[in-house]
Amino acid sequence: MDDLELKGNWNQIKGELKKKYGDLTDDDLTYVEGEDDAMLGRLQERLGKTKKEIASEIRKFLEE
Repeated sequence: MDDLELKGNWNQIKGELKKKYGDLTDDDLTYVEGEDDAMLGRLQERLGKTKKEIASEIRKFLEE
């Protein structure tokens, strides 16, 4: 993922992820520039998906 792409669109992506996965919290979705791996790890634990699967979903939201 590109940090610049995420930073500009993160609030929108965060909203989409919360809609899709209602049990995610703001803490789960806290994005700190340069620490996207940590965020993906938190999401991996909560969703039971691989980091690759989660990154792919986020990319789909960026393409929309």
